Amino acid sequence: MIFKKYGTQLFLLAALVVSLVVSLFADQIDDYYMDIALNVGINIILAVSLNLVNGHTGQFSLGHAAFMAVGAYGSAVLTLQAGAPMVSALGGGVFGQSLVFIIALLVGGVFAALLGWMVGVPSLRLRGDYLAIVTLGFNEIVRVVFTNTNADGPFGGALGLKGIEPYTNFFWVFAIAAISVYVVGSMVNSTYGRGFLVVRDDEVAGESMGINTVRYKVTAFVIGAFFAGLAGGLYAHLRTTISAEGFGFLKSVDVVVMVILGGMGSTLGVVIAAVVLTVLNEYLRDFEQYRMIIFSLILIIMMIVRPQGLLPNVVLQRKKNKKTVDPA
Repeated sequence: MIFKKYGTQLFLLAALVVSLVVSLFADQIDDYYMDIALNVGINIILAVSLNLVNGHTGQFSLGHAAFMAVGAYGSAVLTLQAGAPMVSALGGGVFGQSLVFIIALLVGGVFAALLGWMVGVPSLRLRGDYLAIVTLGFNEIVRVVFTNTNADGPFGGALGLKGIEPYTNFFWVFAIAAISVYVVGSMVNSTYGRGFLVVRDDEVAGESMGINTVRYKVTAFVIGAFFAGLAGGLYAHLRTTISAEGFGFLKSVDVVVMVILGGMGSTLGVVIAAVVLTVLNEYLRDFEQYRMIIFSLILIIMMIVRPQGLLPNVVLQRKKNKKTVDPA
């Protein structure tokens, strides 16, 4: 009874506890496998946040890497420029570093969300291919702007930023991944979240019923951008070196493939796809020149044999089956 009523909250609590326990014993895990696990967690955050836009709301964004870049640069600049004084002011130690890291992640996430709002308000009045083209262009604009800044400036120009503090660990990555899954799942299953599904299922009918579909699309865009910004901050403080080239069009394509492969609108399917593709990407490291070819073949095969993805959204699939049986 308790699990049925508070199942999602218990899931979140269990995920946080497991993340903390694993993090305490992280030094006993091989660095190589730990690095793969951290990449898996960051990609889960990216895929789940993009699934809110592309899967649950039915839009098609190709600019998710741009929000990740804004979050990465925002949090990295804060810790590089003001991190040490802030840690000292907070008494130093693990507590001070953790608090500064939380502030840096939130700053990166908020900057990404603000940019998502600025881009989303005008562009989300577009639909389908037009929206995909606009978000693709936005992704390239962000990359080019960061690349062409002054090398002596806060963003480091084409060389990017180096010497970022390695604050990211197993707990932060998987705690934020669990929170992103919880927030997106709770929103979609709430009364307010039904608006996202209306936009996806029949936007014209929703507007005729007086539903402000643009507001729901912008909300999904801003929340998705916020979590992508958090993922960027985690990435920056994991790699300790970032450049704009790492947040280009191909990074956005990687995340889109995870969403499509997992099943549009299926949170569990997207999480599984993020795990599978991240591990597969690691095994293909020695065949980097063929990586996109293999990914493209996987996508084509999936579209032919299982277009609904690994674990499709059950509700959406039932509606499609019903329409197939009864066209009226």
